[in-house]
Amino acid sequence: MGGRRGHHLRRRFRFENFREALRFVNRVGELAEEQGHHPDVGFGWGYTEVTVWTHKIDGLTESDFIFAAKVDRL
Repeated sequence: MGGRRGHHLRRRFRFENFREALRFVNRVGELAEEQGHHPDVGFGWGYTEVTVWTHKIDGLTESDFIFAAKVDRL
């Protein structure tokens, strides 16, 4: 996951259609529940955008980078 902006990690993933984007959102959601680390997720036709940071410190921690790498591998 790239797109580092300030204190967030953000990446936009492209898909062929809405259904594939939704499927990816659900996979990210399952990972988030397993990890106890919950990103902001937005999506629409052909895309999903995932933004990761630690709300508690309003910045990035090592766990953010680990979670982002796991999202990249989905």
